[in-house]
Amino acid sequence: MDTIAVGFWGGYFGTVLLMLAGSAFAFVRGLRRIGFNAALSALASAFFVVAFLGWLPLEDPAVRDRLLAHVATLVASLLVFMLLSMLGLLRQRGAVRRAAAVLAGLTAGVLLAGWAVPAEQALLLSVSISTAMGAAALGLAVRSALRGERLTWAAVAAVFFMLVALSGLSWSAVHDGRVHWGLHAVSALSAMGYLATIAAVLWGRFSYLIELRQVMTYGPAYDPVTRMRSHAETGQMVGAAFYRHEGEPLAVGVIALTISNLYALEKLHGRAAVNHALFVCAGRLRRFVPGWVDMGRLGDDGFLLLVRNVRDPERLIQLSRTVVARLSRPVNLDTTRDAALAADGETQWVADLGVGVLAAAHPNIRAASAVSMARAMSRTAWSYPTRIAWFDQAAGRIAELPASGVG
Repeated sequence: MDTIAVGFWGGYFGTVLLMLAGSAFAFVRGLRRIGFNAALSALASAFFVVAFLGWLPLEDPAVRDRLLAHVATLVASLLVFMLLSMLGLLRQRGAVRRAAAVLAGLTAGVLLAGWAVPAEQALLLSVSISTAMGAAALGLAVRSALRGERLTWAAVAAVFFMLVALSGLSWSAVHDGRVHWGLHAVSALSAMGYLATIAAVLWGRFSYLIELRQVMTYGPAYDPVTRMRSHAETGQMVGAAFYRHEGEPLAVGVIALTISNLYALEKLHGRAAVNHALFVCAGRLRRFVPGWVDMGRLGDDGFLLLVRNVRDPERLIQLSRTVVARLSRPVNLDTTRDAALAADGETQWVADLGVGVLAAAHPNIRAASAVSMARAMSRTAWSYPTRIAWFDQAAGRIAELPASGVG
């Protein structure tokens, strides 16, 4: 195989590894079905590629063609079944049983017919049936997409990429791999496109289920704008963080974030632009804040971060600096609700952020007092160049956090 072709297929197997890592992440987060489907899609397609590239240790051409015929039929049936599941066509148990029975019967019939003919013809038969199954799946995906299903266009692209990769690999297998490197490039890129679009479909379901789980957990206390705890739920979060048994030392890190220019943004561009700004800021927080930090809304213009059992204040300081760095990046806001004018309505906005940092280590400090003090410090931080205020224990007053160190 040409060196360039090997490079393209190396990129494909790198994509497989990334998808397996993503499936492991989804599995760990409790979404086992999505993680299993992602891993199965990646492994099935990878095995198909390895077999059709001739990388299996098989010397006899007849044995190789027989194996490829079985691989093509079985993998195509499996991928079509998974596609039907992603399209939502197998939501009822009866539909699952019927689809499984039809695909199993078709697979068994093709394999049995293949044993009645020479190995090379069996391979051609399996590839032809697999291509027909892919074309039928493409028709189902297009029909679902035309009905208005948002994610099904990604499924349409996935089936299209699968058919292109199947055709290229089948042509290569029939000609014993003696094909131009361009065919390998097209096949590898199509295989990568298939995995990428399948990952997009599964990610859509993953994010939906994560949000659904939060809604079910918080109920009416869920904030749909920021997808965080609402004000009432944040109060309960604070109470739980400051609760301690008799004699237990108290060490809670409180980081209050306040955005000063949301009022001006609302006056200039309306409430929708404010909701967009809060949505983006909350999304950035969720992406980089560690799992050991509790988050929630704080008033109409800020957020609250709580760290339980603080032992090293440097962690709070480093986290606060990261918050300022990430949330101070520009945001492109849509200032019009008209989709036709969306490009004209984009406005670049930067959050005017203030952060207050407090390590509530005093045994008599109250939860409400700690949060109020941190929020007041965050407003004071608006006048500081670093935009971070903290309580200087040595001076006994609120001060600006130094640009480096803890001062």
